[in-house]
Amino acid sequence: MADEQDDDLLDPSDIEALLGAAGGGQSSPADAGDDQSAAGADDASDLLSSGDIEALLNQPSSASAAPPSAPDELLEQAESNLAAAVAPDLDSAPASSPGLGQPTPFGFSSFDNSDNAVATAANDLDALKDVELDLRIELGRTELLIEEVLRLKQGAVVPLDKLAGDPVDILVNGRIVARGEVLVLNDNFCVRVAEILSPDI
Repeated sequence: MADEQDDDLLDPSDIEALLGAAGGGQSSPADAGDDQSAAGADDASDLLSSGDIEALLNQPSSASAAPPSAPDELLEQAESNLAAAVAPDLDSAPASSPGLGQPTPFGFSSFDNSDNAVATAANDLDALKDVELDLRIELGRTELLIEEVLRLKQGAVVPLDKLAGDPVDILVNGRIVARGEVLVLNDNFCVRVAEILSPDI
């Protein structure tokens, strides 16, 4: 039974030979030195002498054989590729597309024509004729305390801030647009417009 287990196991030299064949059959001098030192180590019960260790350390490795400027070269190549990708290729662009034709300057129309402006304003005003507005006539204002409001009763007189004969304010949608005088016509109060106020913009 022990002989069967020994048949299934490979010798270290067989393993090294298989690894060498799998690696393409090429081994560097460093690998050959490693193989010799490994074989010597197997013979010496897996122990290396100090001379073998120093010999291994003094051998050039494959990693140090690469040129030290390889990362710099790769970085420069990446930068040049990036610059080529980002830079516009103006030389290969066509001068003009054949289907678009020749460009012409844009001409602005004149806004000095007053006839068109009057017609446009008239059309805008026609659209606003049916809009309902809140019109109020304000005779005056006053300030009362809550106590004074509670004492109000039928027949009480509330003084206003305007004198008799002062113009009243005409408000449209809460904004003063004109001032006028209060008249009585056929037993009805009326207001005659005395002044049109320019809107505050």
